[in-house]
Order: sequence, then structure tokens, then C-alpha cells
Amino acid sequence: MPERARRRTASRGVARGPRGPRGPRRERGAGPFGSGVVLLVALAVLTPFLYMVRGALSDPRSFAAALTGLPFGRFFLNSTVVALAVVSGQVLTSALAAYAFARLRFPGRDWAFRAYLAVLLVPAIVLVVPRYLLITTLGWVDSYQGLISTELVSVWGIFLLRQCFQAIPRHLEDAARLEGASEWTIFWRIVLPLSRPGLAALGLLAFVDQWKSFLWPLVATRSTEMRVLEVGLANFHSLYAANEPYQLAAALVVMAPLVVVCFVAQRHLVTGIALATRAGTSGP
Repeated sequence: MPERARRRTASRGVARGPRGPRGPRRERGAGPFGSGVVLLVALAVLTPFLYMVRGALSDPRSFAAALTGLPFGRFFLNSTVVALAVVSGQVLTSALAAYAFARLRFPGRDWAFRAYLAVLLVPAIVLVVPRYLLITTLGWVDSYQGLISTELVSVWGIFLLRQCFQAIPRHLEDAARLEGASEWTIFWRIVLPLSRPGLAALGLLAFVDQWKSFLWPLVATRSTEMRVLEVGLANFHSLYAANEPYQLAAALVVMAPLVVVCFVAQRHLVTGIALATRAGTSGP
């Protein structure tokens, strides 16, 4: 077959063949159906909050009653102190343990990590009695030490940061070792700065979890002065059970800091979770 005919046949095959090259695919949007589903989900999420705001504003005196009916100022202080201390402790302990599980090599490391993960299968309610007996023995009932001490380690936080650390290229650490950097220097000046999104995500989740904690603060405290917001809110509801605007106003006051924190830090939360997911479940 002449050269020109072969070229013509090949060009026809490329143009008409079912698997011939195609132009760049255009990205399709969600479409009307997808947008409608997103809108319905958003309305379902926002409706309770809108109802809460509307009910609280129906009585102009409700917010004043929510702040003066019980010592909510003291409750805010207790929740803030406990939440910040727990966040600091969980970020520190999780980062140190996660670095050991992700980068250091020692006998039984993988088995120890699996044992840590197995703790997640234990219901939290089972640990309430041993924790209470521990702080009772130490004399920490109805104190900040009792509220904070048993919350300073997060197994889930260790897992999250371990995944974040595994996503960091090892050649950065190897280059630092060649320059004479110690493990602590690598951890403090290389690994932690590169894992800021994961640290922020863990801090945000720990803050939210501690701010809305109810059972353990109820068990570990006795006096009104050491109550946290969630326990104080439950007491407030029992005092004003027949007054719905007062209850909604109190709940809105307690929830407001969480809304602000989540709105400000949502970008860090998404980035941190994406960084941990990128590492997958691969071993060190």
C-alpha cells in the first residue's frame, strides 16, 4: 500500500474509531438535582438553629435570665480553663506518641500501636468508674485536676497525627540528620511546622468535644462553683422547665462559642483531615 494511502487510512481510524483520541472532558456541575439535595440538607441542618434563635428572641428578657439565673460566668470560666488545658495536653501527648509510632523504630512498635487502637473499641462509659476511683484516691474530686487529668491523652488524636506525619517526605528528615540535627530538633522544627493543619484539626475537635462534655464533669464535680457549661445548662433547664424562651436563650449562649470557633477554624479542619487521609493506612 502506498505511503499516502496508509496515512489516509490511519487518519480515518483515528477520526472515526470508537477509541480514538478525544478532546478534554468538560467538568460537569452537580446539576439541579444535586443542588436541590444540598439545599435540603442545609435547610435540615439550619432549621433547629433558626428555631432556637427565633424562640430565644421571642422574649427580650430571656438572655438576661440565662446569664443571671445561674452563675454562668463561672461556668464559662470553668469550661474555658478545662477545654484549653485538655486541648494543650492532647495535642502535646498525641504529637509525641504519633511521632514515635510514625518515625522511630523500637521492638513491639506496631503491636503497641494496634493495642492503642483497640482502646477505641472500649465504650467510654465503662471507664467512668475507674477514673472516678483514681481521682478520689488522689483527692482531686471537685477540682480542675480531676476534670483535666484523665482527658489529656487521645487515642484518636494519636492516630490522626500519625497519619499526618507519615505524609511528610522522609528526605526532609534525612537531610536534617545529615546536618547533625537530633530527633527532637527534627520533631520540633520540621515535623510539627509541616503538620500544622493536622494539629489545628485535632485541637478543634478536642475543643468541641470537651466544651460539650457532660457525663464526666457531672461525675467529677460536686459544688456549683466547679460545674461546667453543659452541667449548668442541664440545671438551668430543670429550673425553667416551663419557660421555653429562657431555655433556648441559655442553649444559644452555651453554643455560641462553638459556632464561632468552628466557623473560624473550618479551613484548618478540612485541610488536616485531608492530609491525614492522604497518608492512608500505610505502615511506617
